[in-house]
Amino acid sequence: MAIWNRLRESTQTMQAQLMVKKNDLKSGAFRDASMAMCALVAAADGTVDPAERQRTASLIASNEVLQNFPADDLQRRFNDYIAKLTADFDFGKVSVLQEIGKVKKKPAEARAVIQIGIVIGGADGNFDQTEQAVVREACYAVDLPPAEFDL
Repeated sequence: MAIWNRLRESTQTMQAQLMVKKNDLKSGAFRDASMAMCALVAAADGTVDPAERQRTASLIASNEVLQNFPADDLQRRFNDYIAKLTADFDFGKVSVLQEIGKVKKKPAEARAVIQIGIVIGGADGNFDQTEQAVVREACYAVDLPPAEFDL
């Protein structure tokens, strides 16, 4: 139970940090990198079942920071990244990580994208090792140390 409480507190803290920066997170690069990150976490184990896809889409729609963007646009982008990852996970992952890497020159956006990945990964109460591994890879793509996020 302690692990679940710590994870829940961590995701709540990260969501609060994101809310503070909400007005600064309106660029197209942030939008695209965020959707790429959501897709990467959802497909971390190489597959995305319909329930997982729906849960992630629901989290995206309810995330206040992502409400800076039209929901249908976010959904289309998320679905495009999921399609790349499910067609060929390894090749799709390279493409998705490149998209995430486009925010590395803006550290606030880069941190926010990583935090969104952690929030999405921990939303079900189980931020598993495969999800942590892809978020760690995303940290390297944006030149941030995974240790900054306890990964």
